[in-house]
Amino acid sequence: MLRRSASLALVATAATVGAVTAALPAAGATTTRTPIPNTAPRWLAHAHRIGAASLSAPVSARVYLAPNGGLGAVRSYALAVSTPGSAGYHHFLTPAAYYARFGTRSAAVSRVKSWLTGAGLRVTGVAAHNRYVVVSGTVAAAQKAFGVRINRYSHNGLTVQAPASRLTAPSGVASSVLTVSGIDTTPHVTRPASSTQITQPSGFRNAHPCSAYYGEIPASTKADGTTPLPTFDGQTLPYAPCGYTGTQFRSAYENNSTLDGTGITVAITDAYASPSIASDAATYAARHGDRAYGEGQLTQTLPTDISHAGNGQCGASGWYGEETLDVEAVHAMAQGANIHYYGANSCYDTDLLDTLAQVVTDGTAQLVTNSWSDVESNETADNVAAYEAVFLQGATEGMSFMFSSGDDGDELAATGTKQVDYPSSDPYVTSVGGTTTAIGQTGNLEWSTGWGTDKYKLSSDGTSWSSIGFIYGSGGGTSMLFDRPAYQDGVVTDSHRQEPDVAMDADPTTGMLVGETQKFPKGVVAYDEYRIGGTSLASPLFAGMTALAVQNAGSGAGLLNPVIYSHTSAFTDVAGSPPDAGNVRADYANGVDASAGIVYSVRTFDQDSSLSVTPGYDLVTGLGVPNTGWLTAIG
Repeated sequence: MLRRSASLALVATAATVGAVTAALPAAGATTTRTPIPNTAPRWLAHAHRIGAASLSAPVSARVYLAPNGGLGAVRSYALAVSTPGSAGYHHFLTPAAYYARFGTRSAAVSRVKSWLTGAGLRVTGVAAHNRYVVVSGTVAAAQKAFGVRINRYSHNGLTVQAPASRLTAPSGVASSVLTVSGIDTTPHVTRPASSTQITQPSGFRNAHPCSAYYGEIPASTKADGTTPLPTFDGQTLPYAPCGYTGTQFRSAYENNSTLDGTGITVAITDAYASPSIASDAATYAARHGDRAYGEGQLTQTLPTDISHAGNGQCGASGWYGEETLDVEAVHAMAQGANIHYYGANSCYDTDLLDTLAQVVTDGTAQLVTNSWSDVESNETADNVAAYEAVFLQGATEGMSFMFSSGDDGDELAATGTKQVDYPSSDPYVTSVGGTTTAIGQTGNLEWSTGWGTDKYKLSSDGTSWSSIGFIYGSGGGTSMLFDRPAYQDGVVTDSHRQEPDVAMDADPTTGMLVGETQKFPKGVVAYDEYRIGGTSLASPLFAGMTALAVQNAGSGAGLLNPVIYSHTSAFTDVAGSPPDAGNVRADYANGVDASAGIVYSVRTFDQDSSLSVTPGYDLVTGLGVPNTGWLTAIG
């Protein structure tokens, strides 16, 4: 999946410590002011204050504006139209009707602009549909506008400029402000982190032996057919599948349903845009028996002003493989569905938020799959508020958002803290976790277990396997930010939101074969194929399968979770203790051919850090894997 970087590069602001600490302006003391929600940095308690920011240091911010009637009114409407049994169930709004009912009024924009410019800030833009106001200026002007001191801090290896407490606004304006981003200069970026074990766009191919279906080839000898491989705990394991194709996924999950997603649009968001996606997707479909794309079936809304592509935080080319996986996985599951790819200008949150906002403004998609997130401890309250405003608007329009739950299990090994990811933990999206999946010779789903992998390498003498330890697994756990939503009552016992909600194939060992134009040695640029996994695979698989359910219902679903948790029989509980402890993987040492040799490893199953697969709901697979009952659950 794609995830916001939990280990950000050191970013120093342009501010310097001022020689003079100025008092806040008198206007801040004489005007009645109201705190703006979600504007105090969560990290303040463990940060080191360096000193006051220079009064002349630059400030740039977004002032997000509240919907007409407040975000609570949008939330109530979104839950009503998404909850079976509600009087408002499926009474969705068009984007135009949403803006007529909930859109921020021009009078509110004028009040906010007058307040900001009166304090000395410059209004440099207003987003479409009055979603936010962009301002710039100095620390001195920002302190006057927001009635707060702005300091320099160090936290989590960063040096930033940030407010010392919650921002405030004049009481006559505060109700029009949802939150403010940018006064805290802590950067928020995303980066490719799909479980491919490769760095795109460098060429990569899977080595052989590999199995055409689960368990086809026993790993008793190396590729030469004569050199023996040791057993693992006394068991001869199979070679890993070469990568499942659409034909296998449709057979295993959908039982080759006559539904195909026709009339439904699945949106995909990522950063940047692969220049070869249309030809790659068409080539892959032709090679593997998927239906050819019809005219206009794959469309794109592409970045207009690419930024931060090569700054070491974004890496534009690294997103191409993610886009390729998302597009080909959705088409594999829903061959008749339209796919609309939306590319963000960069991997920064502000650009991804703008991209998601474009999705709900267009209003043409019923489903939105997203394979990126970050750990909750890196999340800020202002970002959460801005994201939720988009998710809730989408739900009022009948739009469902899905996010990958993460690829680092409980995140302890990756971050030093057990935690979950965001936005996948948000109560207003569906979190999709991962399984290890065995698809048999006839396309049958033989079994699933939780995705969690310990790796063992072959000893130098080739007679045993030695442990490397945990390398990846389905994200899941208990949120630090959100209380348990009502739809999880009676299923989740903890008082907080837990994720994932559902799961599908994600283990790279049993992953999907995808096709992409790559850069190989000696300057060769060519289409080739490789196996890929991660919850980046699970989310578009679920979106594609859900397109069939939406087609059957004849309507979007809005927030999916109330339907999911009221139709638990539509999900097959995932069991632990698979028949095989794992699979053997053969990999080219150089990633492309056998010239440098082949390395062998065992990748185990159902060993997801501290997370366990249990009967019923669990923190690896949620309620389980959708079965054909899911195709008729939305109604």
